[in-house]
Amino acid sequence: MAPSKRRNVILRITAEQSGKRAKIDLNTKVKDVLQDKKNANDVFDILELLESEKEKDVVNAVNACSKLFSTLLEKKDLFLGKLPTGEEEEAFIGGLSAEEKYRLFMRQRYSSCVEMLLEHLDHELYSVKESALCCLMKFAEGEGRHPLEDLDWSEHYSFPRELLQGVVDRLLSRTTENSMLISRFQEFLEMEDVRYYVMSSIRENVGKVLAKNKGALIPVYQNNVFSLMSNISIPSQESGLTNFMIKQEAKHDDWKVAKLNEHKRAFEKMWLGFLKYKLPSNMYKKILVILHDSILPHMSKPTLMIDFLTAAYDVGGAISLLALNGLFVLIHQHNLDYPDFYKKLYNLLEPSVFHVKYRARFFHLANLFLSSSHLPLYLVAAFAKRLARLALTAPPTALLIVLPFICNLIRRHPSCRVLVHKPSTQDESVEDPYLMEEEDPAQCRALESSLWEIKTLQSHYHPDVAKAAGSINTPLSGLEDDISELLEKTTYELMERDLKQTRKTVPLEFETATQLLKGGGDVLGQHFCLG
Repeated sequence: MAPSKRRNVILRITAEQSGKRAKIDLNTKVKDVLQDKKNANDVFDILELLESEKEKDVVNAVNACSKLFSTLLEKKDLFLGKLPTGEEEEAFIGGLSAEEKYRLFMRQRYSSCVEMLLEHLDHELYSVKESALCCLMKFAEGEGRHPLEDLDWSEHYSFPRELLQGVVDRLLSRTTENSMLISRFQEFLEMEDVRYYVMSSIRENVGKVLAKNKGALIPVYQNNVFSLMSNISIPSQESGLTNFMIKQEAKHDDWKVAKLNEHKRAFEKMWLGFLKYKLPSNMYKKILVILHDSILPHMSKPTLMIDFLTAAYDVGGAISLLALNGLFVLIHQHNLDYPDFYKKLYNLLEPSVFHVKYRARFFHLANLFLSSSHLPLYLVAAFAKRLARLALTAPPTALLIVLPFICNLIRRHPSCRVLVHKPSTQDESVEDPYLMEEEDPAQCRALESSLWEIKTLQSHYHPDVAKAAGSINTPLSGLEDDISELLEKTTYELMERDLKQTRKTVPLEFETATQLLKGGGDVLGQHFCLG
C-alpha cells in the first residue's frame, strides 16, 4: 500500500476511534450523573459538546442530553416552580437545602440545554436540526407528564405550551426555508394536543411577525407558515380524537383539546389570522388549490372565508379561476348569496383561460354553475356566444371541450337554438351585433347574434374539431355530452392517438426521387432553365 493511502486509512481509523471514545465518554458521564449527585458538574462537559463544530459530536451530545434530562424529569429531580433571576437568585438559594440546591442546579442546566437545542433548529446541518427537534419534543412529553411550573389547570392543564411555542417560533424562520424540518415535524402533528397548541402558537407568531412588519411581504417566513399549516388536518368526528401525547388523568373530558369544536375554532382562527395579511401571488395559488377540500371542511364557520375568496376572485387570471372552487362550496353548501357572480364569471372568459394550468378545473366548475335550468336566456346566450368567439383562436385541445360545452348549453336551454337557426333576410347587416368588449352579459346583445363561429370551425384543420363543430348541423339529442373525459386531454395525447391510428393507403401518382433536387423524368429541368 502506498504511504499516502496508508496515512489516509490510519487517519480515518483514528477519527472513527475518537468518535467512538467520545460517544462512550458521553454515555459514561450520563450514567455517572444519574447514579451519583456528586458528579453533577459532568453535565457541563455534555453541554459543551452541544457547541462543537463536528456534526457527530453535536448529534451524540443531543442524544446524551435527551437521555439525561428525560430521566431527571421522570425521577422529579428538577426544581419545580419559576426560576429565580438576577439579584433575587442569591437570596433564594440561601434558603434551600442541599437537595433543593441540586434540583435547582440541574433545572438551570436543563433550561440552558433547551435554549441551545432551540438554537440548533436553525443549524446549517439537517441532521443536527432533526436531532434537536426530536429531543425537544421528547422534553415536551416529559414536561407534560411531570410539569415543572404551576399551570392554569382550568384551561391548559399540564401541557408545556411555552416549550412548544419556542419550537414553532424556530420552525417559522424568517430567513431559512424549513420545509424538510416541517415535514419531519408532521409526525408530532398527528397527536391531538400537539396539533391544538401548534395552531395556537402559529396564530400568536403570525400576529407578532406580520403585524410588526405592517403587512410587508416576507416570502421565506410566509412559505414556512404555509408549509406548517398545510400539514394540519383535523378528524371529521369527535370520536377520532384519540391520539394524545399527554393524556390528562383528571378531567380529561373537560379539556378543550378533547373537543372537536375547539379544534375547528383554533384551525379557523389560525387560517383567518394568516390570510388577513398580504400574500405573495404564488401563495394565493397554493392556498386556493387546497382550500375547498383541506381548509373549508375543517372550519366551524366556512362563510368567514368570503372576504378572502372575494379578494382572490377580483385579482384576475389563474387566481380568479382557482377562487371559483371555494366560492362553489360556499354558494352550494352554505347558501352564500354572491352578487354579480355570473357577471364576474362571464368576464373570466378570455383567451388565456384555454392555456392556464387550471383550465380543466375551471370548465368543470363553469359547467356546474351553468347547469341550472332557471338561468335567464340572455345569460346562457351570452356565455355560449363568448365561448364561440374565443374558440376562433383556441387550440384544438380546448376546442374539443368548448364545442360540446356550447352544445350542452343549448340542450339545457332549448330557447338558445335561435342562435343556431336564426332567420335571415337580404337586408340584414353582415356585421355581428354582439359586443365582445361589453362586461355585462345583459348588455352584450348575444341574442341578436348567431353562432357563426361554429360554422367557421367546421373547416378547421383538425378533423376531430371539424367533426365536433359539424354536430351542431344535426338536431341535438336530449342527452348531454360527457365532457369530463375531455377536460384533461393534452396536445401530446391527441398527437399520440393520431400517430397510432392505422390509415388506408391513398393512391397517388408520384415518382420516387433518386437524387437531390432531381426526380425521374428530369422534372426540374422541364420547369426551370438550369443552363
